[in-house]
Amino acid sequence: MHEILTRESVDFVTALQREFGSTREQLLAARGERQQRLDAGERPDFLAATSKIREDESWRVAAAPPDLRDRRVEITGPTDRKMVINALNSGARVFMADFEDANAPTWDNMIQGQSNLIDAIERTISLDTPEKSYRLDPEVATLLVRPRGWHLTERHLSVDGAPASASLVDFGLYFFHNARRLLERGSGPYFYLPKLESHREARLWNDVFCFAQDRLGIPRGTIRATVLIETILAAFEMEEILHELRDHCSGLNAGRWDYIFSIIKKFRSWPDLLLPDRAQVTMAVPFMRAYTNLLVRTCHRRGAFAIGGMAAFIPSRRDPEVNAVALERVREDKLRESGDGFDGTWVAHPDLVPVAREPFDARLGDRPNQLDVLRDDVRVSAEQLLDFTVPGGTITEQGLRNNVSVGVQYIASWLGGTGAAAINNLMEDAATAEIARSQVWQWLHHGGRLAEGPPVTADLVREVADEEVPRVRARMEEGAGGRIDEARRVFEQVALDDPYVEFLTVPAYALLD
Repeated sequence: MHEILTRESVDFVTALQREFGSTREQLLAARGERQQRLDAGERPDFLAATSKIREDESWRVAAAPPDLRDRRVEITGPTDRKMVINALNSGARVFMADFEDANAPTWDNMIQGQSNLIDAIERTISLDTPEKSYRLDPEVATLLVRPRGWHLTERHLSVDGAPASASLVDFGLYFFHNARRLLERGSGPYFYLPKLESHREARLWNDVFCFAQDRLGIPRGTIRATVLIETILAAFEMEEILHELRDHCSGLNAGRWDYIFSIIKKFRSWPDLLLPDRAQVTMAVPFMRAYTNLLVRTCHRRGAFAIGGMAAFIPSRRDPEVNAVALERVREDKLRESGDGFDGTWVAHPDLVPVAREPFDARLGDRPNQLDVLRDDVRVSAEQLLDFTVPGGTITEQGLRNNVSVGVQYIASWLGGTGAAAINNLMEDAATAEIARSQVWQWLHHGGRLAEGPPVTADLVREVADEEVPRVRARMEEGAGGRIDEARRVFEQVALDDPYVEFLTVPAYALLD
């Protein structure tokens, strides 16, 4: 295992924290102020103050380096050793190694993950188990890394008596140890940036990139970042986000699950907003179509890549009928994305790589991407982004049971150190657990009623939990299953209590390790 916390690497992270920590705190305070205005009835709109940026046809993001020009299938997952090897060998063009939503941030996970990525870059990573030996293939995916979001801290590394920004810790350690390693191997330090809510938060990342490159003597523009548009507020500032990061940006990603979570969270005070069961909020509903079409148009107008959403299905080796139905849905989803002009898409399991790649291969032919598909036909208004109607949508008992079951099971898995949990043939991460508990909160606080008749009350949620938790306990492995009672307490806190808790991982973090 590599030594990650060297004096030099810790000094580098310390310098980042001292330089940018106060700006981060100001931006988080600005989030709180914006939430107060939303609670008072403010409706988001495209920014009048930045209209010149949107109207200026001349600017583009920097051209992509060679190993980021073809991104037709990207696989995502945590940074444990087996996952890193399998993902890099999966046949996907990109592997996003995730320190964020697919990762439980135990200190061991964070440090071991950093060490695993160094081994992967040096191509020395291996794993031997009683069943199999794992080694890298001659050709592997291009590596991107997702640090944790601006809202999180890392309690194991303090600067001047306070926990450091988790974003700066994850970014700083990876960049310090690997920027030159990657350049020597013909690649570069590439990142995914999560949970941004404004172009000012993108500006902070750009300032971090410039500072980090200057301090280590790396040419400016070496870093490349793809931004996840996974909050409703960021959807109104896509062009501005690209503009702030234009020397370091490669594209935007449609982070569908967090986007739905964000809608519930940001407009939690709107009594007329009640989304139906999560399974009914598909990418085909009008407000999700408006969001993804706008993303493609915005990206290609500025020479940036548009990356589609996650296919979270996990193929079953025991149920071919389930596979057949689910894989057809994955194909339809990827046909829609490739037809809309997306340059690539996400999957959570290696077996889905060929399924997702087929529609993009057919659409792209010999081209590496679809930057020439400008989507000038797309015109999206603020009203379309904010019209959260789901035709025929209902709140059902099964939907409530699924939210409770998935929420408790995922939190238990997370507390047990696993941030990507296979539940009901889906790869669930923090984003889907956030939807689960936020829907329960929304239904409870705004008079949601099940299609079967009963209103959603705290007592009903607890009754459902009484019935679902024993089933969860029976399904889970012994290690994670030992945290189910704690997981239920966390779930009920973030699903039932006032005031609304911004992120479930914040109170859960106090129980980790």
